[in-house]
Order: sequence, then structure tokens, then C-alpha cells
Amino acid sequence: MGKSIIDNSSVTRVGLDLAKRVFRIHAVDAMGFVVIARSVNRRTLLKFFDALPRCVVAMEACSSAHHWGRQLLELGFAVRLIPPAHVKPYVRRNKNDAADAAAICEAAGRPGQRFVPVRSVENQAALMRHRARELMVGQRTAALNALRCHLGEIGVIAAQGVQNAYALKRLAGDGFDDSGEIVVPDCVRLALAPLVRQIDVLDEAIETIDRELEASARADETARRLMTIPGIGPITATALLATIQDFAAFSRGREFAAFLGLTPREHSSGGKPRLGRITKMGDRYLRKLLVQGACSALGHRKGHNDALRRWASGLLERKTVEYKFKLAAVALANKLARIVYALATKGGDYDDRPVAA
Repeated sequence: MGKSIIDNSSVTRVGLDLAKRVFRIHAVDAMGFVVIARSVNRRTLLKFFDALPRCVVAMEACSSAHHWGRQLLELGFAVRLIPPAHVKPYVRRNKNDAADAAAICEAAGRPGQRFVPVRSVENQAALMRHRARELMVGQRTAALNALRCHLGEIGVIAAQGVQNAYALKRLAGDGFDDSGEIVVPDCVRLALAPLVRQIDVLDEAIETIDRELEASARADETARRLMTIPGIGPITATALLATIQDFAAFSRGREFAAFLGLTPREHSSGGKPRLGRITKMGDRYLRKLLVQGACSALGHRKGHNDALRRWASGLLERKTVEYKFKLAAVALANKLARIVYALATKGGDYDDRPVAA
């Protein structure tokens, strides 16, 4: 057990392991010796820090970290949020709250460590809107798939695709199709009515969020410039700006693409480079949006002769593997990430002028 709160004037760095009710504190002095190592409950946490000298407080960038970061910033502390993956190497032997707090404190003092900026409530609300939309899109997909499977049990089959699934929804609601060949029994319609109502509610909620995101994108000058890039729409533009608060934190476009997990995984040794598939690290939501946007740009590349889509078309022609469309889409998503970085840091719009023959 470390010294009491009365004897804490030598504290220079604190590692705080977050929890719901009981938090673990690990504080060291300028020489790196442990000054305080104890647990504090939620009700007395701010009172405990108010009695400490103003110093560096480090936490893992996890749930509630930004809330406590804002609280400690108001008290005058220098807050450092560390990605959990950068803390794990400093956990000694068994994992427990005390070891986690010590590892956080140790990681915060390492040179070259990277930190996550503390988000505002407004910024978190913007991200929550995207996460809520993503959740409801998944729920709608699950409901449509369930509807498709249940109707298949009575011989009503539809081709793949969202529009065909919605045709099944109309069929389940009306009880018959226009041709009159298939009639859905009343007992089946009654059983599937909750699914149909749930899909309608989800459609309305998703459309409301889409309108809000589109209005937000139109009001933001940077978002408008990002939407000039092929495959980047209001949802992707607002998600990028809400997630990445400062694009200048990345030294170049490749570093930003690597942050999103769109660069090859490297396993090199002895001077022999070995590159594999993409790392899939970083924000999964942003990576998915960029890949979906790349698929859209690839599917509508005819009639466009700009450099980006000509490069993508050439890549598709050179590849002979069966999954070449997906491969080209991921490669194009990497390009899109670099263009996003360039436009966000240097300004300007995407140049979609045709390339000279």
C-alpha cells in the first residue's frame, strides 16, 4: 500500500483503471517510484483527484474514458487516453485491476506513445447517431431475412436482393401477389405481422437519421469537399469527420490508410519483405463504409474517364482471380482513404476531369 493522500505532493503521473464502481489508482513520482496504489469508489473519485497535485492522468481509451477525461480536464489535469492495444505489452504476468493500472501508468511514460484526444459530448453524439443507424440497419436485415425464410416454408421464394425482400414484405402484408398465383394464408400473415411492422418502424427511423446526416454534411464545408470523391456520400463523409477529429495527426495518407486497416499485413524478416492480406485493424465501421463506397464506384465506373476509375478498371483487367472485384474494391478503398486525407489536410475538391488520351 502506498502513502496516504496527505503525503502525495510528489505525484507526477497517475494510471487510472476504469470500472463501473471501483477504480484502481497507480501513481508514481518523478523518479518512477510508486507513491499511491489503491482502489477508489465512484462517488469519491473526483474528490480523490481534487486532493492530488495537478499532473498527468492516463487511462485506457475505453467505455466512459472520454467522460472521465472531461471531468479531469475541468479539474486542471493533463489527460492521456491510450489505446488498449498499446497498454497490453506492459501488463506483468497475471491480469488484474492493480496490474492494469500499473501498466497504464507505465505506458503513459514511454517515449513515442500515441494518445487519443478527449472527445466532446457533441462529437460523441454524432458518433452515436452513426452507431444507432448501423444497429438498426442490421436489425432490418435480420428481420427481412427472417421474413424470407418463413415465407419459404410455405413455398414463397424470392431472388436475392433488398428489393425482392421488400416484395416479400408487401406480399406478407397484402396476402396475395398481383399475378394471383400465390396466396399467403391468413394464419401466416397474422404470424408475420410483427415482423412487417418492425421493418416499417426501422425504415422510418433509418430514413430520419439519413436526413439528419445529409443536412449535417451539407452544412459542413469539409464534408461537402469529401463528397466530391467517388464513393463518398453524406454517411461516409460525416462518419469520417466525426471519428477523425484531426487528420493532421497522421503524417501522410498511407499512415491514415494503415490506421483504418486497409494496408497489407507485414511479416518480414532477414531483409525479405512478406506482405499478406490487409490488417483489418482500426475502425471497422469506417473501413466498411469505404469498401462499400469503392464497390459502388467500381459498379458505376462506365462513362467516367478520371484517373482514379481508370486505374480501378485497369486493375480489374489485370487480375485473373475469381474474387478480383472484391480485391479491386479493397485496393480502391485504400486509394479513397488517401484521397480523403489529402483533401482534409490540403483543401480542394476531387479532380474528376477526364484523363487525356
